[in-house]
Amino acid sequence: MASDGTSHKPSSSRNQQQQLVSTMIKQGFISDPFLSPSRLNSLSPPPNFRALSSPSLFEMMSIEQAREPKPSSEAHKKLRDRVSGVLSQAPFQISNQWGIGDVRLTVVARPESGERETGAFRVSMDVHRRVLAAKSRFFAEKLRRSGPHSVEILECDDVAAYVEAVVLMYSDELKTKLMGMEVSKILTLLKISSAIVFDDGIRACLEYLEAVPWSEEEEETVVSHLNQLQLDDSGTDAVLQRVIAEPSTSSRADEIFLKLSLGVLQAKDDKARREMKALIFRLLREDCDNNTFQNKLDISRDTLYHLCHRCLSSLILCLSGASCLDESERDRGTIMGEIAREADNTQWIVSILIDRKMGDEFVKLWADQRELAVLHSKIPTIYRHEISKITAQLCISIGRGEVLVPKETRFALLSTWLEALYDDFKWMRMSGKSLDRKLVEEGLSRTILTLPLPQQQSLLLKWFDRFLNRGDDCPNIQTAFEIWWKRAFVKQYVVDSQLQITVCDIPN
Repeated sequence: MASDGTSHKPSSSRNQQQQLVSTMIKQGFISDPFLSPSRLNSLSPPPNFRALSSPSLFEMMSIEQAREPKPSSEAHKKLRDRVSGVLSQAPFQISNQWGIGDVRLTVVARPESGERETGAFRVSMDVHRRVLAAKSRFFAEKLRRSGPHSVEILECDDVAAYVEAVVLMYSDELKTKLMGMEVSKILTLLKISSAIVFDDGIRACLEYLEAVPWSEEEEETVVSHLNQLQLDDSGTDAVLQRVIAEPSTSSRADEIFLKLSLGVLQAKDDKARREMKALIFRLLREDCDNNTFQNKLDISRDTLYHLCHRCLSSLILCLSGASCLDESERDRGTIMGEIAREADNTQWIVSILIDRKMGDEFVKLWADQRELAVLHSKIPTIYRHEISKITAQLCISIGRGEVLVPKETRFALLSTWLEALYDDFKWMRMSGKSLDRKLVEEGLSRTILTLPLPQQQSLLLKWFDRFLNRGDDCPNIQTAFEIWWKRAFVKQYVVDSQLQITVCDIPN
């Protein structure tokens, strides 16, 4: 379109304004993986932008922004809706008390790979210098001079959260505004508040985190975020007190475990006792699994073996009572229940010892229980078979290499308790699903095969005779028998035990 000379000045003035826009200083934050990982690449013009009667610096910025490509992906549409929802309730958008904004604040999303910075999602707001400077030490520093300002926050991972943080600066009831938000969103707002030094926002977020319940996943996230932020605020300590024990408390773990364990061993309700045993064992197992070389939970060997001796004393007392009384004088179910209960208690403590790599001492302790073994032989199998499960438990652990003891201790264990295990095996199998026959047979076989060959022969020949007469009522360890046979009569290894040393002179 043709133009006369009178239009050159306004055009020249507009060009100067455009150059001014292009050379404006941009204020930005470096993105942080702490915030939402979403990356958005679309453009959104500022909602409810207030048009002025004549072209202004702010108008020209809006026009320049409007020329950018429009958002197309579903993610961009959702983000635009989120931002629009936040701005629709913003005090500076719906109230006249603030007047016309004197700061054009633009928040720009991090561009995706291969995307031009100008193609990223952005939103602009006309906000007020007096509010930003009063609430944020960052903005107070950047907006020291009077007059209109333009500030851009670049490469944001969560544009909507930045917008919401700005909106919160206009509120005097931050606690009310945050109520109902998810913990992840509060952490995002906390990070942004920290970045722009919005002290009231930091305080409100910390108070919220201190009061609201967390899920297990949220707990780890909260601790990780607060550790990385390193805020100089007592509110952080108040939040972390929920998950960080005082040294005086953690040092009492051994004492607390002993108290809990004694309560479990003496529990009157069998169902509750089983549930609490499973719970404590699972918690201790997690401690072992998460700390291969060192357990965080400091439970001493002395405490565990104190519990072991208590269980063994109770077993001796129960068997002594059962062997001295006629069956008619006492209810059969009561006798069986007491012995089974103490045997189960012992198995539980032994499981903990094995899990914490402290089971070696108990193998010797159990091998030395000759008084208990004699009492065991004097009462009917129906009463005593649960005790033999302790021997089976130890053989399984030795066969797996979970407990390492000298060959003398291994042989003493089998010498004291193997015959009892054979006698009780039928009832052990019939007592329920708690016994895995193949697991017991494999553990017993491997334990026998760790012994010197003469001891293997002695034990396996006795088993051979018993198995022929008892069949399925005896553990089937013929695999061990076959390996022993091959070792003794087929392979017959010969090892030259003389060490030969050759000495020679090296010429100079």
